[in-house]
Amino acid sequence: MARIPEADIERLKNDVAVERLVESAGIALKRSGKDRIGTCPFHEDGEPSLVVTPLKNLWHCFGCQTGGGPIDWVMKLRGVSFRHAVELLKADPALAAQGVPAAPLKHASVRSLPPPLAFDADDQALLAQTVGYYHETLKQSPDALAYLQARGLEHPELVAHFKLGYANRTLGLRLPDKTRKAGADIRARLERIGIYRESGHEHFNGSLVVPVMDEQGQVGEVYGRKITDGLRKGTPLHLYLPGPHRGVWNHQALAASTEIILCESLIDAITFWCAGYRNVTASYGIEGFTEDHMAAFKAHGTARVLIAYDRDDAGERAADKLAERLIAAGIDCYRIQFPKGMDANEYALKVQPAVKSLGALIRKAIWMGNGAPPDCIPFLAAKEVPASPAEENLAAKLIPAPTPIAAPLPASPAPGGPSFAMDADVNDNEVVLSFAERRYRVRGLSKNLAYDVLKVNVLASNGDAFHVDTFDLYNARARTSYITQAAVELRIAEDTLKTDLGRVLLKLEALQEMQIQGALKPKEPQAVTMGALDREAALALLTAPDLLARIADDFDACGIVGEATNKLVGYLAATSRRLDAPLAIVIQSSSAAGKSSLMDAVLALMPEEERVKYSAMTGQSLFYMGETNLKHKILAIVEEEGASRASYALKLLQSEGELTIATTGADPKTGNLVTQEYRVEGPVMMFLTTTAIDIDEELMNRCLVLTVDEDREQTRAIHRLQREKRTLQGLVRKEQKQRILELHRNAQRLLKKLAVVNPYADQLTFLDDRTRTRRDHEKYLTLIDTIALLHQFQRPLKSATVAGQDIEYIEVTIDDIEAANRLAHEVLGRSLDELPPQTRRVLAALHGWVEGVTLERQVRRADVRFTRSDVRRVSSLSDTQCCIHVERLVALEYVLVHRGTRGQSFEYELLYDGSGGSGAPFVAGLIEVDALKSKTTTASSRGGMDKFTGPSRPHHGDDSVPIRSGECGGEPAASGAAAESAGADRKTLPLSAASKVVSYPHISLAAAAVSAG
Repeated sequence: MARIPEADIERLKNDVAVERLVESAGIALKRSGKDRIGTCPFHEDGEPSLVVTPLKNLWHCFGCQTGGGPIDWVMKLRGVSFRHAVELLKADPALAAQGVPAAPLKHASVRSLPPPLAFDADDQALLAQTVGYYHETLKQSPDALAYLQARGLEHPELVAHFKLGYANRTLGLRLPDKTRKAGADIRARLERIGIYRESGHEHFNGSLVVPVMDEQGQVGEVYGRKITDGLRKGTPLHLYLPGPHRGVWNHQALAASTEIILCESLIDAITFWCAGYRNVTASYGIEGFTEDHMAAFKAHGTARVLIAYDRDDAGERAADKLAERLIAAGIDCYRIQFPKGMDANEYALKVQPAVKSLGALIRKAIWMGNGAPPDCIPFLAAKEVPASPAEENLAAKLIPAPTPIAAPLPASPAPGGPSFAMDADVNDNEVVLSFAERRYRVRGLSKNLAYDVLKVNVLASNGDAFHVDTFDLYNARARTSYITQAAVELRIAEDTLKTDLGRVLLKLEALQEMQIQGALKPKEPQAVTMGALDREAALALLTAPDLLARIADDFDACGIVGEATNKLVGYLAATSRRLDAPLAIVIQSSSAAGKSSLMDAVLALMPEEERVKYSAMTGQSLFYMGETNLKHKILAIVEEEGASRASYALKLLQSEGELTIATTGADPKTGNLVTQEYRVEGPVMMFLTTTAIDIDEELMNRCLVLTVDEDREQTRAIHRLQREKRTLQGLVRKEQKQRILELHRNAQRLLKKLAVVNPYADQLTFLDDRTRTRRDHEKYLTLIDTIALLHQFQRPLKSATVAGQDIEYIEVTIDDIEAANRLAHEVLGRSLDELPPQTRRVLAALHGWVEGVTLERQVRRADVRFTRSDVRRVSSLSDTQCCIHVERLVALEYVLVHRGTRGQSFEYELLYDGSGGSGAPFVAGLIEVDALKSKTTTASSRGGMDKFTGPSRPHHGDDSVPIRSGECGGEPAASGAAAESAGADRKTLPLSAASKVVSYPHISLAAAAVSAG
């Protein structure tokens, strides 16, 4: 039995008032506290013992010890089953609005369900009305609709076109009681036509119902397919009306085409129909090809039948037997061969999309007659989408190569260009094909960029006679009409025109495949060749002593004001794509604060061929992007939320540097399932934006988090710039911007992928009071490497030999570390803070305001109270944002709530006293550069940099005073380093166990890329 949806039961329990149901039964209720009491109708009740509790929507009788909710009341009062009670309540007019009635029901009890059948109708009308009731039931049944979806039968027109239905045993609930004459009579008639059984049960209970109707809409047969679980052993899954099978399902197919697909079951036939192959019908099982089928084939002139029975022993025997019968009647037969043991529906579900996988099988259908197959173009009437070579290969893996009885049907041509006995002239505007003296000119093919449409203008000519029309070649009716009219105009036999048009169709399909594949295939990025002047300008930029300052100035010139640190860190992170472990960036801000503008500004300075930008990504999209399509590139995603389903893959790609996924497919030789692997190589630099205040912990650990400046001064600066864009100066700036962008793109193209050695790595220090600093420390070191990599044209190129292989590298300078420290204080200092930057700004604003109030009123800090209104005024934020930040401050005990319950206004006290500093963020534990320089000087005096060894333990405490001021800018390479001899620049690292191995404290290998130009 089909289950009643839990949502319907809960709605009735919650929305139908028991109190109204009791009163509608004529029982007077009196108030007794929160309850209502009355006399119980189910027993002799002298004293009121029936209690109704409106708050819980329950009733209970202390006399007969019964009770429950609204459904239980109807069951008890009417003496009906649970399902019947549910149907009665759902059908009651008072519940139409799905709410509690405003007044007591006017009728004595819940009304009976309206009957869906006319008792005076004849048997055919009664059968049609029953099918119509089942049809309406299916449209409201989640179980039946879910079954269709699970079988891949989801075409929007399917249910209405074939009037599919669902029998859920509710028909009997709408008929008069069987103890009454009217109820007994109607059930007897339904039993006679096969809807009811002698036992009194519905014949198709729990089944998907498929009616078989003739041209006049009369129901001749009904097929039922059980869809419920837990059936008793031996229960048949397939049901029909008693007696011989009558009629042919989908009779429209026989009238529309002379080529028909014949399936073993209606579910398989519906599968073909949903995939676009409308010229399909079905037998009633392997022995269910009837005289009605044969008569219909002959009446409509069916010329070819493609038998699509199941690929099992019974299906093979039935197909061979049927082919003999059809061939004897003059009908050509072909066998569609599924993989062993599979049917059409199972195959279509496993090999997606079904429109292409089934099309591949149709083209490979096997001729079942004797000798060579007829010279014909098979199955022109199907709206079949040509399969691409990749999908053909996939289908081939699942379908073992059959042994043809004779030559197979002509297959659709490959996109590379079919071979026909015809002359073809193809240009951008038209396609001209010639068959002997017949000529066909086709226009409009370029407009067809979808596989299921081939609407073109076709001019057919034969000498001086011609016929021209515009129609869809995939539309059987339009194609037939064109052939009929052209045959009259050209004075040519229809069969000849039909054959010609079939060849034209196949040629156009091949051209369309090439056209679509060309439109959809991602274009390979073309190598950019720089001119001598462009290369010289790019080198001048990369060798500038103040390179980092130049980058900041160019951002300003491009119209990005403020955000000095964020712009520079974003630029460096994008440059880190050249390393083996690039940095990742998340830009965090509230909506409309400018995070996307900052991302776009950074990306605009990077070469177009080395960046990939998406608005959103699906869960597995990364796994199929091509093995090297992302390698050493920038992957930018506009909103982190848009990549939520791909978050696991993104994190894995960032951590592991590559992605792999294993899928299953069939071995083409054995047919056994095998594992197929897809691989995407990294590394890749990730660039994301988000409006979330609380960033995912896993994402935050892997990325540098940049927070957009949302202060009022920044807003004013942006407004000034927006106004300036409308002036002459703005027009000039716009013209200069493109030259700046091209300059930086060329400079980035010149950067090579080099190894970076940090000779000071073992002297560096970092905070180690929590485990997350393990990743933050790696970000800090990578930031140093990136700055050195950006300055590679200002560093001497050195090499080392490892196992006979030369590795070129550059070395980090103290200036690189100094620049990285300045940036790390701001960027990593934020990520190590327990408060998000926006909340930290609110806290700082509150602290300053409280300090001012304390001095103005001459009171203690503890006596200053503030409300959310004060927070809005101080921070200039919306009420929603203020609530979020204040709740976080309360949770972390920066703010104390004094009152705010039961309608009172919230009042707060600021517990934070400014300790720890509320100014610029910083990272404790970084070594002071002056201290590092002094150690370097000492080490140099003891033997030079090549023998430099640091102290036995890192600096801590006061030895690591953070540096938070000054401009970020690189200095020229030291003259001493530049003057090193060639011999000093080359190191050999022997691998022999007996040899002394020279170790490098910190080295990042990044494969050497050929610079552009």
